[in-house]
Amino acid sequence: MEMISIPAISREEDQRAGYLEQYLRSWGMDVKRIGNNLLVGDPQKQNHLPRILMNSHLDTVPPAEGWKSDPFSPMLSNGRITGLGSNDAGASVAAMIAAFADMGSLLEEEIQLMLLISAEEEISGPGGITSVLPQLGQFDGVIVGEPTGMRPAVAERGLMVIDAEIRGKAGHAARDEGVNAIYLALKDIETIRNLNFPDNSEWLPGPGAQVTMMEGGTKHNVVPESCRYVVDVRSNDRYENETILAMLKERCEATLVPRSTRLKPSRLESNHFLMEAITTLGLHPYGSSTLSDMALVPFPAVKIGPGDSSRSHTSEEYVLVRELDHGVNLYKKFLQAIADAWNNLDDKHARENMIKQGS
Repeated sequence: MEMISIPAISREEDQRAGYLEQYLRSWGMDVKRIGNNLLVGDPQKQNHLPRILMNSHLDTVPPAEGWKSDPFSPMLSNGRITGLGSNDAGASVAAMIAAFADMGSLLEEEIQLMLLISAEEEISGPGGITSVLPQLGQFDGVIVGEPTGMRPAVAERGLMVIDAEIRGKAGHAARDEGVNAIYLALKDIETIRNLNFPDNSEWLPGPGAQVTMMEGGTKHNVVPESCRYVVDVRSNDRYENETILAMLKERCEATLVPRSTRLKPSRLESNHFLMEAITTLGLHPYGSSTLSDMALVPFPAVKIGPGDSSRSHTSEEYVLVRELDHGVNLYKKFLQAIADAWNNLDDKHARENMIKQGS
């Protein structure tokens, strides 16, 4: 509650980052601050253990309209904590800190565990997780804290926004001159509307490409020579951003320029030890259509955290105390299951090697 009482709109996280830095130090943790990102653990440490990263974000969106209470004055009533960022993702941050504090030393002979509380997640900003990961090296698994009801999301849709422009030829409308760029754009839009994606994903809905904005023309009596439109693309693990961009370029007349292709879809492979840990705990994995920092993590990852995604970015956002308790306990069990799954993997490899050697 102290944490979420400190405003931390994306790119304005300095005060909350400072508070959390001191809070983590008070728990005896060695914290490295990178911008407004907080890292606990030594990325330079070299050993044979699997490297696991716990990550959640400290920033929030601005308050939505409709708040009846002060979004920065959290309230506890009947087991419910109400306040901006309580659900997304303050609950995950708090639960991860508690689980890390309990399990980091307990599992230090089995996994190399690090904790990253990152900034600018809500805007996928350059000062967030992407500014830190290059300094940390490779990870064997990442746990991303977001409100999922502690159900593991093993796949996530990606996002790409495309700016399109199509050129015609200006002319006088009264004389039926020129080539109307809006009419040309309508042909493209119909093509995008009918785009077909035959390959199905095991976890995610099919890709989507929606024209969401359109602009053309300057005067009522001039045939427009230019028309611009915007395409919102939601990719999946069967059709990545670059694949869909190539499909659109092949079929559309407009010049298509993606603002970015970095928000990629993801999928955890069925034979990965994170998936084995999920199965061991009897959890039910699913595919998520909402975007998170998992889109920017180039390592095997699972998204899981206390709270409910439907409460995110809403007025009177809240999380239940029992959800926090459950989150801490399940994070701890998950970390132990990950260590066990890795050890089982090592045992399998050892047995295979012994068989190969004829032992």
